[in-house]
Amino acid sequence: MNLSKKSALKLLATAPALAMTSLLAACNIPAAESNPPFKPAATLQEIMTSVIDPNIDFVWNSVSSVSTANGTEERRPQTDGDWLVLRQHALTVAEAGNLLLIKDRPIAAASAKTSSGGAELNPADITKLIAANRNEYVNRVHNFQVAAQQLIAAIDAKNVEDLERAGGEVEQACEQCHSQFWYPGDSRPK
Repeated sequence: MNLSKKSALKLLATAPALAMTSLLAACNIPAAESNPPFKPAATLQEIMTSVIDPNIDFVWNSVSSVSTANGTEERRPQTDGDWLVLRQHALTVAEAGNLLLIKDRPIAAASAKTSSGGAELNPADITKLIAANRNEYVNRVHNFQVAAQQLIAAIDAKNVEDLERAGGEVEQACEQCHSQFWYPGDSRPK
């Protein structure tokens, strides 16, 4: 087959477009398959007690003053290894916010108590409240994630004062969400 120079150049110019079109057609996956629905294994309460609480407690407890028989002992991350482990815990907290945003995740097991003090709503009422105020709930979770990102920034800077401040921001974000969705009618002093 003899192609003129002009025909050969035209074929070379269109070949990548044809190849890309063929590739895209071969990879044409329906939207439902390319972005499968989440299948939550844990309830919201379990995410909080199994993922968020132990990791944020590790971060909060990383800076402390402890009274001992020998006086006051100041605890702070010292080594690069300390800061790395601390960052891993903070990163887990920040990413756990994404787990809180998965729609249709149960709040708690149907028979579970969501409160040890009796102030919190039952799981069905919490579910209804979040569903009725989904945008506010999403904003609360995003505020939590922003605060967790501040933890990570403080850790990356190895700045203990910023770490303490950001830890307070995380606590405040948690409390604001809980007081709106878990115990909105609680009149006890906070």
